[in-house]
Amino acid sequence: MSLKKDLSYFDLTNIVVGAIVGSDIYIASAITAGLIGPFSIIVWVVAGIVATILAMVFAYSSYYVPRVGGSFAYVSAAFDEFWGFLAGWSMWVAEVLSLPVFALTFTNYLQYYVPLNLAGQLLVKGAFLFGLTAVNIFGVKAAGRLNDVLTLGKLMPLLLIVAVGLGSFLYAPSRFVSNYTPLLPSGLGNFGTALVLVFWAYVGFELGTLPAGEVQDPKKTIPKAIVSGMAIVTFFYLSTNFVIFGAVSSPELAGTLVPLVIVSLALLGAMGATIISVGALVSVSGSDESGMLGTGRLTYAMAIDGLFPKAFARLHSKFNTPYVALTVQAVIAFALSTFSGLQNLISFAVFNLAFSFLLVSLSFSVLKKSGEKGLYGQSVLPWLGVGICLYLLYSTTLLDKIAGSIVVLLGIPLYVFFSPKTDISHLKALFVSEEAILSSNLQKKNRFLGNLVRLSAAGYKRARRKQVPQR
Repeated sequence: MSLKKDLSYFDLTNIVVGAIVGSDIYIASAITAGLIGPFSIIVWVVAGIVATILAMVFAYSSYYVPRVGGSFAYVSAAFDEFWGFLAGWSMWVAEVLSLPVFALTFTNYLQYYVPLNLAGQLLVKGAFLFGLTAVNIFGVKAAGRLNDVLTLGKLMPLLLIVAVGLGSFLYAPSRFVSNYTPLLPSGLGNFGTALVLVFWAYVGFELGTLPAGEVQDPKKTIPKAIVSGMAIVTFFYLSTNFVIFGAVSSPELAGTLVPLVIVSLALLGAMGATIISVGALVSVSGSDESGMLGTGRLTYAMAIDGLFPKAFARLHSKFNTPYVALTVQAVIAFALSTFSGLQNLISFAVFNLAFSFLLVSLSFSVLKKSGEKGLYGQSVLPWLGVGICLYLLYSTTLLDKIAGSIVVLLGIPLYVFFSPKTDISHLKALFVSEEAILSSNLQKKNRFLGNLVRLSAAGYKRARRKQVPQR
């Protein structure tokens, strides 16, 4: 049975936004403040442009290869399964690396309320990761209205900071001007490193791309929705960071693990800091919960092609979820959260992402067809993507380059060992079906900022209907 092309421009825009915005805004500003100061606001603009280009590469690739698996699927179609495995392997490593970042962020913000010793921090990280893993395995779904309330609960603290911060700027701009002066205190020497860390906040589009068969007029809708979605995300990030760097000096931001608490204290007092901390806890939990499922699906995709252990393709008998894949990634994430810091995890994750995106960009240069009209920019997009990925790889630390190269090379014996042995062909038809893909991706419309976009669009349509005179 084939699906109708039911996904509109608004639907796809919501999915793009929902796939990207999570808890990154709660940590990235503190990390970049010490590297490049208030010039970070410019880095957020550049990172948004860079991410939009790569998102377009993924979107057009999904048009030519309408199946699940993301980078693994596109590179396999363009070249072969060996290169597809390396792309999927690097993507998987990067996505698993992002999971402990959320656990660390959750623990840092929780300590605003409850000081934790080392044992307490380990307990919180474990409860966070394995609790959310259980939610994914058992397939708990919130009702639509409850999800709307949670979306507002996650967004309201940030929107409150933006509103109060902009009001403060208009009332007394001198404070903001002083915190933005000098704009570039340490020069541009750390620009590449800052871009790597900020780029991570835009990552997510690679898990939110839909097959073209599910979209109305895909040649026009996909690029339009990608650009619109990325514009919404960029505006949200820029407005928030404008207030962050204007309300608090860069040295103060660089010295804290909870930058939004410091900003809310400056703008709203102790009560505001409490509200922001609660918002951070809810937001981080929601982001990691959905991130776990996306990573688990990638693990499952590679397992059913015989490129990961067969056990990773096992589905729960009752809940029909990839419980082995989800459990293994939770164990790895917990171990990483105990031994690594935020900046190291993010930088290493971006190295692996950039390698995977590089292979996708090269594969798109093979997949694209010159006779396909309406897919604007496809002749130049893959080469822009290649240049961007090479710069991101170059801008990571020497340790990331060495460790990342070792991780990529470790994928080769893994491929050689598993690929001839465990192909699970009877599962492929189920997993690559458009029905399964649609069900997964529609959930992204209800994530964080994406749900606010959906609710705003629905409210606008209702208002327009009321204005139309009845006949």
